[in-house]
Amino acid sequence: MGRHRFSATIAAIAIALSAALLCAQQDVIIRTEVKLVRVLTNVRDAAGNLVGDLSKEDFEVLDNGAPQQIAIFERQTAQPLAVSLLIDISASTAKDLPIEISSLQRFIDEFFKEGTGNDLASLYSFNDEVTLLAGFTRNRDQLKKAMRNMKAEAGTSLYDALMLSAPRLGDRDGRRVFLVVTDGGDTTSKYSYHQALRRVHEAEASIFSVLIQPITNDAGRNMGGENALYTLAASTGGRVFHASVGPRLNAAFTDVLKALRTQYYLGYYPKNVPLNKNPFHSLEVRVKRNGLRTEARAGYYGDSSGAAVSNGNGKRQ
Repeated sequence: MGRHRFSATIAAIAIALSAALLCAQQDVIIRTEVKLVRVLTNVRDAAGNLVGDLSKEDFEVLDNGAPQQIAIFERQTAQPLAVSLLIDISASTAKDLPIEISSLQRFIDEFFKEGTGNDLASLYSFNDEVTLLAGFTRNRDQLKKAMRNMKAEAGTSLYDALMLSAPRLGDRDGRRVFLVVTDGGDTTSKYSYHQALRRVHEAEASIFSVLIQPITNDAGRNMGGENALYTLAASTGGRVFHASVGPRLNAAFTDVLKALRTQYYLGYYPKNVPLNKNPFHSLEVRVKRNGLRTEARAGYYGDSSGAAVSNGNGKRQ
């Protein structure tokens, strides 16, 4: 009887070893989690007016050129909003800084008055250094008081300001927005334009800029810096608003608020996305109605390919 039991045990071990060898010769199937990709977009007509009455069926989303199914759709989304205010206090802003502060304080009042109750703002100043003046808060008096202590001097380190503030913004829930108030380009940053842009993409944030133009003719303006602001905004789903100090500056901040309160929120789980060596996924948001255009981020960093399995060599299938 013992001999039979011993033989049965040996047979079971042999079967198990054979199965293990067979599995070793085949690809190991590994299930991967597919991350929800969130896309915020504004839609404008040919005249630049915001369009806020579209439905889910009006939109198309492409990830690396592959059409995606929209799983989440919100019109004029109520997702909480975190805004990092980056204020240029370089020497060139000295004359107009008091007027800018007045307009910014007005913006803070309107931002919290129209918000969801969960909206937050933080405040940074930047010249040749970047200073956190107020962390994320709903205390408007704290923000206003911090603004009053700003003093204009030295150069402009916009890219450093984006690099250093992006991780803190990226930790917030909901929508993430930079509002940059500046009169020109970067002159003293240690980090580059491309480093700053990547950090903003990694934070899944949008850049809105209020560009203050004391000089209206091209001579004397930093056109390269202005173009950089435009490409930063376009790549992240934001926008640049031109203004001079006074009523036009107040109007520019009002336009920023309108854009933030008229955003569409689209979410999808990537599927059948072509892979490439570049970790950056290109995004395209289209509207099916003629004469309309979207403002959405150009892509995201990550391995959200939507493929369900991979083999033992780490290659996606």
